Amino acid sequence: MRSIISMLLAASVLSTPAMAQGAWTGGDGAPTNPLACDGAAAAASPGEYNGGTPTGAPDRANKPITVVDIPKLVGAGYFASTAQGIAEAAKETGNMTVTTDGPTQANIDQQITFIDNYVTSGVDGILFAANDPVAIAPVLKRALEAGINVVGYDADAEPDARQWFVNQAEPNGVAKSMLDQLASEIGEEGSFAIVTSTFTTPNQARWISEMQAYAEKCHPKLKFLETVEAQEDNILSFNQAQTLINKYGDELKGILGMTSVATPAASEAVQQNNLCGKVAVVGLALPNAMKPYVNNDCIKSTILWSTVDLGYAAGLVMRAVADGTLKPGDTTFKAGRLGELQVVNQSQILLGAPKVFTKADINDFDF
Repeated sequence: MRSIISMLLAASVLSTPAMAQGAWTGGDGAPTNPLACDGAAAAASPGEYNGGTPTGAPDRANKPITVVDIPKLVGAGYFASTAQGIAEAAKETGNMTVTTDGPTQANIDQQITFIDNYVTSGVDGILFAANDPVAIAPVLKRALEAGINVVGYDADAEPDARQWFVNQAEPNGVAKSMLDQLASEIGEEGSFAIVTSTFTTPNQARWISEMQAYAEKCHPKLKFLETVEAQEDNILSFNQAQTLINKYGDELKGILGMTSVATPAASEAVQQNNLCGKVAVVGLALPNAMKPYVNNDCIKSTILWSTVDLGYAAGLVMRAVADGTLKPGDTTFKAGRLGELQVVNQSQILLGAPKVFTKADINDFDF
């Protein structure tokens, strides 16, 4: 059914003039809050806590706990590095054992099965990065009902299905960084397309909605072509970028990569087609994956946060909720070497603003 819907959406995009921003696809349709064109908005009050609460959870304060980390998929560099950060947090606390496990594809049904199995077998805590915010909620609520601590990172679930979510960056901040960088590379009237994971992947769908709103406000002459899905698969991401190159020809000036897989795969497609300097790739990716393309001047930049820090913060949040030291109503969280992080959006802990890596500094980072 979703493939039929995707085909219809794609047909809708192609039948609409490229200038019409209403043709954007891949967003979640929720209200947006675009930042100012010339700077970020002031931090707002986090509001009243809206996360969930474990039922009848035992006293875990300062006691050894067993935690499972279930990302969108295992085997991808992005989640290998978040797992590295979680392991760092576990070592630092000294009383938390963490296992990373999950599907080898970004498949929500498989992810649900993994979580359900761990709820049944019994763990003290579940860390997750959701493939679908709604579909994952029932199994996470079962975990809470079983007295298990539940913390999300990278991609959220419905708030009452977990206690806290470690947000790598505010969606409107990601949108601003991506669109400002894109416009600087392809010009204010350039045409671009998006390669995302799936239309239901929560963080990417939110970023796309915020990008649409920010583009309308701050880069109104950018021309959107279409959004294509590529799971989090390297070969499919390359093939989708290749298809966009073949389909739009000289009209295509830029590709936005919404995943750490899509961005280097699209860069490889640009390089293989001898389009370096003609088609820009702007997206989210690990610096290590993008170094070959940035260092040879094929691609100018990549955007991300420290994925190791994201996992590290998530691990510390899990230990804090188990200890009872992070509570509803808190407005800040002391995150070890990261210092004090802000609580935002009622039950999220914000890692910080995304960073643009360029040839000037990309080799200073190793993740």
